[in-house]
Amino acid sequence: MSQTLQPSLREQQHPLIHQLADRIEAVWQRHLDLSPYALPEDLGYVEGRLEGERLVIENRCYQTPQFRKMHLELARVGNSLDILHCVMFPRPEYALPMFGTDLVGGRGQISAAIADLSPVSADSSLPPGYQSALAALPTPNFAQPRELPEWGSIFSEFCTFIRPASDEEGAVFLDRIEAFLDIHCQQAIAQSPVTDPEARAEILAGQRRYCTQQQQNDKTRRVLEKAFGDAWAERYMTTVLFDLAD
Repeated sequence: MSQTLQPSLREQQHPLIHQLADRIEAVWQRHLDLSPYALPEDLGYVEGRLEGERLVIENRCYQTPQFRKMHLELARVGNSLDILHCVMFPRPEYALPMFGTDLVGGRGQISAAIADLSPVSADSSLPPGYQSALAALPTPNFAQPRELPEWGSIFSEFCTFIRPASDEEGAVFLDRIEAFLDIHCQQAIAQSPVTDPEARAEILAGQRRYCTQQQQNDKTRRVLEKAFGDAWAERYMTTVLFDLAD
């Protein structure tokens, strides 16, 4: 099934964000059997004000036999801030890492670009198939790598976190994310669901650890609190951005 974001918001955003949103959807549609995932009615499209500027958030979510929820969020604050956020949440019976990527830009520049396949195993290791496939990718040499946040212990050794120094580096970053997604989708399709309750509990615990750490992102929370209030920000963080499987 094909479903795309309305073009209005992404076409106003930084070209790298526009291109990444298009690429993510293209990879999903190429590999996976997509169906819609229902968000709360009032949280799919949101408008607010942040320090006098218009804030717009557009969310699109899908699900597949392997993934409980695949979330792509685009956000824009006036003409000063563009955001892309994407996370793929595997179903608890699939021992798959968490794919996540974020791009943050302002005034024509991308200030932060991060992507990872984060392990959920108790020993924080990626499955062997992922390890070998990711290790075989070219290792790009970015001019401005960035330090992971204090809560970044959830990320893998393949996590890429940079400030793109040029259009060429932006293109290399996009290619790396597409490679991550190709590997992730191929590995997911090839996997059989686990039936052992202990294995399923370990997967859930790893996903819970990932979501709990991500919810510590104070920058995201502060923006949402300023625009919509504390209670709304908490609900959005825990039901849209980083919800947990039942």
